[in-house]
This record gives sequence, structure tokens and C-alpha cells, in this order.
Amino acid sequence: MAARIKKGDKVVVISGRDKGKTGAVKQVMPKEDRAIVEGVHMVSRHTKQTQQAQGGIIRKEATIHLSNIAIADPKTGKATRVGFKVLSDGRKVRFAKGSGDLIDG
Repeated sequence: MAARIKKGDKVVVISGRDKGKTGAVKQVMPKEDRAIVEGVHMVSRHTKQTQQAQGGIIRKEATIHLSNIAIADPKTGKATRVGFKVLSDGRKVRFAKGSGDLIDG
């Protein structure tokens, strides 16, 4: 299956406790169908102090299922579905089904 969401994409959370939030994708895990999105699905991790790191409560992003996020339309910023088309020069690119704009430059 082709990658609909890639690292660096602007996405919108469409369900869950962070519904409506937007952020950039930091990492995609295709085998687990999950992704890490900047500022979304924050969790607290209580860590013990070590010689290398300070102890305390660290807030960081947890993974979110790919079904709960959608690409943000380049024109409107709203969630949109992703389509694929082959350009005249032979490149296969992603486009936003809402506005028809290309997602890949």
C-alpha cells in the first residue's frame, strides 16, 4: 500500500481526546499503523535520576493510530483524504481530494 502519510506532513487529529489539533508528523511506523505527531497525544513519563539525565516528570508525544489522523488540506487547513495521480513527467504524487492541490511539491 502506498504511504498516504509521511514524515513532515501537516496533519489534523480527527478523533480521540486531541480531536481538532494539528501538528507535523515526526515519525511514521507503517508496520504498527501508528505515527508520532508534534504536540499531540502528550503523555507524562516519571523518570528516575541517572548520571546522564535529570529525574522528574517528562512530557512527550505518544504514538497515535493512523486512522485517527488525516492530512491537512494545503489550501484550507482542514482534514482531507489523499489521492494519487501520475504527472505527465512520470512522477507519482499525492493530492488533496478536497481542493485538488498537490501535497508533494
